[in-house]
Amino acid sequence: MVIITGITGGLGNFLYKAYCQTKENVIGTYYLNKPKDTLNNIYQLDITDSAQVEQFAKEVVAEHKNITLINCAGISYNSFAHTANVNDWAQVINVNLNGTFYMIRALLPLMRNQNFGRIINLSSVVSHIGVMGTSAYAASKSGINAMIKSIALENAQKGITINNINLGYFKVGMINTIPQELQEKIKEKIALKEFGDPSVIYKTLEYIRQTPYLTGSCIDLNGGLL
Repeated sequence: MVIITGITGGLGNFLYKAYCQTKENVIGTYYLNKPKDTLNNIYQLDITDSAQVEQFAKEVVAEHKNITLINCAGISYNSFAHTANVNDWAQVINVNLNGTFYMIRALLPLMRNQNFGRIINLSSVVSHIGVMGTSAYAASKSGINAMIKSIALENAQKGITINNINLGYFKVGMINTIPQELQEKIKEKIALKEFGDPSVIYKTLEYIRQTPYLTGSCIDLNGGLL
């Protein structure tokens, strides 16, 4: 069973479709805008509402086994710190960090009872490199990178692994909001001089799922971003 949050977004939608083409049983979640081209097993879910997430786990997920949770849901807010709107800043933390934790917390009891689980969070290179205007996004992703260390220790003896993929720049999702001129400047900082194909992310997810000795780790997937 594969659960993917945030399937409205470009990357979440790509991964949802990729897994639907396999023999996996796939569940996707979205917040407000229902994707038009999804297949089945999709649920509207506000991941910042812990009670709603708990209900989702009990009513939708509890009957399934061998659960993999892929946390794709996330938002961004760009602003220099001295002019940032504190409510917008806090909302990024609430969705990206708190929402991710609520999903993990709700599914961990099921995984522990089954002595198996895979949790993979899609994080970002901005968690450890400086990018102007991304203090909220960077803080939220840095929090996830630190959070998994404790969760990995707490659940390692229960057959559960938790890892992050620190993504660089890919041909999907938020990159489409960046002006073309800036995109070219970003490519100059990438050793491979190009944005990644999202299929690489899928392959990395599968590597993590099939590697039980890998837990509490952050994998940098960025094409050699300098």
